[in-house]
Amino acid sequence: MPVHDARPGGIVFDLDGTLIDSAPDIHAAVNRMLAGIGAAPLDMPTVVSFIGHGLPHLVGLVRAHHGIDAGEQPRMLAAMMTQYAAHPVALTRPYPGVVAALTRLQAAGHPLGLCTNKPVAATHAILDALDLSRFFAAVIGGDSLPVRKPDPAPLHAAFAALPAARLVYVGDSEVDAQTSHAAQVPFALFTRGYRKSPVADLAHVVAFDDFADLPAHVADLQHALTQC
Repeated sequence: MPVHDARPGGIVFDLDGTLIDSAPDIHAAVNRMLAGIGAAPLDMPTVVSFIGHGLPHLVGLVRAHHGIDAGEQPRMLAAMMTQYAAHPVALTRPYPGVVAALTRLQAAGHPLGLCTNKPVAATHAILDALDLSRFFAAVIGGDSLPVRKPDPAPLHAAFAALPAARLVYVGDSEVDAQTSHAAQVPFALFTRGYRKSPVADLAHVVAFDDFADLPAHVADLQHALTQC
């Protein structure tokens, strides 16, 4: 960002594991799907380890874990999508401090966007149900484009829809770190999400475990970039 451009920069967020703890509902949907085909349930840590690349990838990992033939993928995916759509926010909640942080960032003039591998219709339904839609001027889901994260195209699309220069991408996982790197966007890592690797192994400019700290980190990044 040029030194003379002091306008608040755009911020794009990941959804699952970053703004919301959706693992309990995803876990429940996986086990309802498995029950429907007579397969044994999975524990929460196993399902969490499968989250990050979208529902088709998650279902593929669930299927492989149980040794189920690849030919069952379409039927299992359809069942998973039905089960998840039926109860997307029964147990899902924003992480503590998320709403306050988004409110402060929006009030400071930062245009906010969302870039997730969750299908876009499910994303909008969850944002509406949790009263988070009001914060986001752009929402890109896992099926908004022919590719999904870690390809940088969805993140580029989210920032392109915001009326500001790119400031930072906020996420929680290896996929988010890879996406940010590929898109050449600074990455802020929320450390309480669904990552599998140590914090030090994920390239980031900021790491935080409390959303109350995010506005101050953003202000520091904004100041640094305006001085470049």
